[in-house]
Amino acid sequence: MSQTAAVTRRRIGEILVELGIVSEGEITAALAAQRETGRRLGEVLLASGVVKPRDLVRALAVQFGLEFVDLDDHSIDGEVAQLVPRSLAHRHRALPVWREGPQVVVAMANPVDVLALDDIRSLVGRQVKPVMGEAAQIQAAIDRLGHSDSRVQETIQAAVGESRQQIEPAAATVRVDDGEEKAPIVQFVDLLLSKAIQERASDIHVEPSSDDLRIRFRVDGVLHEAMSPPRSLQAGIISRIKVMADIDIAERRVPQDGRLTVEVNGLDHDIRVVTLPTVHGEAVVLRILRSGNEGAGVAQLGFHPEQLTRYRQAYQRPWGAILVTGPTGSGKSTTLYATLQELRDSTRNIVTVEDPVEYRMDGIKQVQVNLRSGLTFARALRSFLRADPDIMLVGEIRDGETATIAVEASLTGHLVLSTLHTNNSASTPMRLVEMGVEPFLVASSLSAVLAQRLARRLCERCRQPRDLRLDQLGLGDSGLVALPEDLRAGDTFACFVAVGCEACAGTGYRGRFAIHEVLTMTEEIAELVLSRGRADDIERVAVAQGMTTLRVDGLRKVRQGLTTVEELFRVIT
Repeated sequence: MSQTAAVTRRRIGEILVELGIVSEGEITAALAAQRETGRRLGEVLLASGVVKPRDLVRALAVQFGLEFVDLDDHSIDGEVAQLVPRSLAHRHRALPVWREGPQVVVAMANPVDVLALDDIRSLVGRQVKPVMGEAAQIQAAIDRLGHSDSRVQETIQAAVGESRQQIEPAAATVRVDDGEEKAPIVQFVDLLLSKAIQERASDIHVEPSSDDLRIRFRVDGVLHEAMSPPRSLQAGIISRIKVMADIDIAERRVPQDGRLTVEVNGLDHDIRVVTLPTVHGEAVVLRILRSGNEGAGVAQLGFHPEQLTRYRQAYQRPWGAILVTGPTGSGKSTTLYATLQELRDSTRNIVTVEDPVEYRMDGIKQVQVNLRSGLTFARALRSFLRADPDIMLVGEIRDGETATIAVEASLTGHLVLSTLHTNNSASTPMRLVEMGVEPFLVASSLSAVLAQRLARRLCERCRQPRDLRLDQLGLGDSGLVALPEDLRAGDTFACFVAVGCEACAGTGYRGRFAIHEVLTMTEEIAELVLSRGRADDIERVAVAQGMTTLRVDGLRKVRQGLTTVEELFRVIT
């Protein structure tokens, strides 16, 4: 029987039910909606959230009598992937993934596209075996695995041959990978930025050494080697980055900073650039900021419901100071902007002073600190108080003068949000006192302190369960006693271990999430601040009043399978 007849006989709804993806009732409801809208059944099911795109592709593979391949679970042969030009692969949404005897296996979003199969067959010079793949996975694999590394190597070779080429000026927004003819160094920097964004890097480190130029990406908070171009390209690469970021190309003796915007795959990405003079020449660090002006709300930050309630009660007050604490790179700015996202409306005047302004947001006044012109945090805050503000965000409290002005502003009917570098929430009030703020001002103004850390999220595809004895958690006797009952059930602690697969590049982790600790100012804690009490005493009272510590919040999320015990203690100790 022909494949066409098989397709005609088998309906997609029947296959989805057979695979256990949907129920008969869900198919009946979808068919009713299909009759009303006139759309295809698959579109109706996707729109309603009953099926996921990958499940629908699996069912389509059965319908067409083809094999389904999940590219996240398979290694792609880079040499085979390069047999088809990138532009053609994108156009046909098809990618050669590996050899199978005399055949080349090609993952396709539409494997019955005869014209696409003819094009690919003529290019690879072999028999082609089409398999069904998810379109989004295929497109991502084309960019990530099929061509990026080879193009980088080709560009490096071309740049070495023309290392004396003139660096061209940059536009306000640079379009990466737009097909224009560019100098080799310019192409290399474009590819570097594109590759970092596709790999979800938060930072790019360009570091000269005595022998070569080392380039590293920070992904999920951890640095790893990305590439090592020859030392002869150092001057050209760094000069190109400085030109793009509007930094003085002739000055190499002092640190400089700038900013640029690149467009990758139709999305704009803001990048903050810092140069540092080292013994081997200038090093450059590029921080890739979140695309677009809008961010996630507070509810999307992973708070435990009880902690979310405590935090929301604090920032929904019309006045008071809220401090977010943690080390550099712990997501403090993201949390503050998520808070502003919920507070922003036409009835409030919101002003910020930052160094630098990381996230651009419409509807608020954002001010950049400029030390050369004398615009410091303290001076900006004084000006804000004369500009009729309702809410003020101070990027960071660095000195006693800024701390005092911020605290006094919160007592005069303003909501003040800021960050401070402390290890936990309990030590924050006394840190303000140590900076010169009077204890009675701290006790009266501080509404809440949010301490947080970012931990790597376990890859859901390869994580494996395991049980630990409670004494293996490394908490000690006092820590075990402090564990809540929901974490002390039985003699073991159920959790997961990182393994590593193609989807997470062998690390066992993919993405990050936040661990929180919310301290609210109560009468008992205020009395401790007035008497200059110890941070340990403040924490003990806060826990007795219902505060969940970073360690307990982290262990709960370990228990949920979000991360590992090892990763938790890496970030909180």
